Amino acid sequence: MGRIEGMAYEVIVVGAGVIGVSVAYHLSALGQKGVLVLERAESLGTGSTGKATGGFRCQFTTEINVRLSMLSREKLLRFPEEIGVDSGYRPCGYLFCATTEAQMGLLRQALAVQHAAGVHAAREVAVDEIRQINPALRTDDLVGGTFCDWDGFTRPMQILEGYWRASQRLGVEYRFGVPSVRLWREGERIRGVEVGSERIEAGAVVNACGAWAAELARTANLRLPVTPVKRQVAQTYPFDKLPETMPMSIDVSDGFHLRVRDGRVLLLYPHGLKEEHTLEPSLETEWLEIVHQRACQRVPCLAEARIDPHTSWAGLYEMSPDRHAIVGEAPECRGLYLVNGSSGHGVMHAPALGEIVARLILGLPLPVDITPLRPTRFAENALNPETGVL
Repeated sequence: MGRIEGMAYEVIVVGAGVIGVSVAYHLSALGQKGVLVLERAESLGTGSTGKATGGFRCQFTTEINVRLSMLSREKLLRFPEEIGVDSGYRPCGYLFCATTEAQMGLLRQALAVQHAAGVHAAREVAVDEIRQINPALRTDDLVGGTFCDWDGFTRPMQILEGYWRASQRLGVEYRFGVPSVRLWREGERIRGVEVGSERIEAGAVVNACGAWAAELARTANLRLPVTPVKRQVAQTYPFDKLPETMPMSIDVSDGFHLRVRDGRVLLLYPHGLKEEHTLEPSLETEWLEIVHQRACQRVPCLAEARIDPHTSWAGLYEMSPDRHAIVGEAPECRGLYLVNGSSGHGVMHAPALGEIVARLILGLPLPVDITPLRPTRFAENALNPETGVL
């Protein structure tokens, strides 16, 4: 978009998490001037990005999520050259483990989607191969699984800081500690934002507020179906019986999964919390014992590990009704761009989503067909299929 006469900024991005900063970087890398990013926190990385565990995968059940992962992977591989820092991408793999034939059927359906999209590294694995891939797992109740060695891990804060520094070099302006941003709307057009008594005009505004996205949308009388959902991570004290290169290992039956980072084991389990829907997540320490017991069932050696309650944490997912991102111009408010509801996949898809939204704003061709992510799909009853397995 060209500069608008008398306008201080051409694009305002609200939210300096990894998606918002990726949008800002890609706008500036594509030549856009006059980009401002507003963030409620006092410093970078204090929201959901800093609490992410850094999983990365191409093993999804829908083509759109697979293609977002493939684009992000291409960009992560180029990250040191393009951005100047290491993204932490390490293809250690994701190992999905099934305990029933019905679960295997769903994994095979997902494999067909992945192969059709070009992820030929994803494959079905028998129980014997599961034992070879991760010898620590109890496997007597498993019937099989899937594995992809394109999947693995990233360092969320390195990605965030990399995009932040690169965008600043290109002229993007950041303001932190801005708690009360409101959308400035006139009729069916965005005019900019309001910060306290100040009005800041812009040609386009991007809602990249993560779990707070619906709150921002409401300031313009828009309904955005994004719900904050609390998730917790139990972290052990230093534990040397599982290697750093162990793949992310997931039990399809209930979503329990684990990985090793910096010599500690991270345990995740989407059950057992007393409070899920909140914008102020606090750690429920009783849950730590629940997830530890579950972990010992699947990984017996973890009976020797102890959970560190001082370094375990709670954070927020931004969930959409079909667990897919909402990406595009708001249909009721021209000039307002949505990049919300990534549903736990925000960090891994941030490189792709940043480029896509930047190109949308600038009217450039898109690298991925994002029709399945259009904001109008909910009113059209055209939700993406979601099995809940992946």
